[in-house]
Amino acid sequence: MEGSVHVSATTAPALIRWFEIMDSGSPDDVLDMLAEDFQFSVVFATGDATARDFCGGRAAMVDYLTQREKGTRVHRLLATSAAGDTEFVLGEVVRLGEWEASFVASAVLADGGRVRRLLIGRSPGVAFPPATDQG
Repeated sequence: MEGSVHVSATTAPALIRWFEIMDSGSPDDVLDMLAEDFQFSVVFATGDATARDFCGGRAAMVDYLTQREKGTRVHRLLATSAAGDTEFVLGEVVRLGEWEASFVASAVLADGGRVRRLLIGRSPGVAFPPATDQG
């Protein structure tokens, strides 16, 4: 994945793919990953004591993608995990080569790996060091 650190693609494959697509030239392709009953929330903090919550279903995701800056940010995944049909990632956002924020994401998957629920929280208030392999 462009901009990412090494993570295991088998631990959280849907979320890894999600961020690969979001960092690509065609971020709208994430729409192909959505389950029929998709719901999401992206809480986007900017560090000035304000945050915006983008939330809803497929139509709201289309709106989110429309307003989003393209080609300026990449997501570096620091750690991934999964429990059953739920995937988790911890990462950082890099804007034009500079660290901008940390984020966490969780996705609940439907049969076939489509995303049913997605929750992402982003904040410039804390930076995480890269995870170390415990293996």
